[in-house]
Amino acid sequence: MSMNDDIRSVLISREEIEKTVARIGAEISRDYAGKEPMMISVLKGAFIFMADLVRHVTVPCSVDFMSVSSYGKGTRTSGEVQIIKDLDTNIEGKHVIVVEDILDSGVTLSYLLELLHARRPASIALCALFDKPKRHKVELELAYKGIEVPDEFIVGYGLDYAEKYRNLPDVCVLKPEVYGK
Repeated sequence: MSMNDDIRSVLISREEIEKTVARIGAEISRDYAGKEPMMISVLKGAFIFMADLVRHVTVPCSVDFMSVSSYGKGTRTSGEVQIIKDLDTNIEGKHVIVVEDILDSGVTLSYLLELLHARRPASIALCALFDKPKRHKVELELAYKGIEVPDEFIVGYGLDYAEKYRNLPDVCVLKPEVYGK
């Protein structure tokens, strides 16, 4: 059995993702001209996006990683946020861009942004490749927004279900019988 057997449909092609990542990289490069942003990837989902994004950013930048979770192995946020891996770098006085794969409920990102603001960066901007507005429980300002997606369970390009499907190059809709087990 192949991963593709679990996919209902391709929602966003790798070509559309590539164009969107290039656009966001150009916007960041324009907005941070003369500055050196620190880009913080929220693991694990955003690692592929982050790798592709920094290759499109033309200003000097640094990267760091955090791992937070509010999902466990489920499909819906539990509302309880855990820091699994914290930053290795002090962000005080730095221009921070939080790079996330998807803005879903906003609960996890809201908690993360509050935590990062307390560390006194010069600025914080939020970047998400995908936005699922119908699921927002917390309103957050996306400085860099990729593609709006419907309220479907999507996987691929870093997005997972139970740690699987991250390696799919397109963003796909998972068959409900797969996550309904």
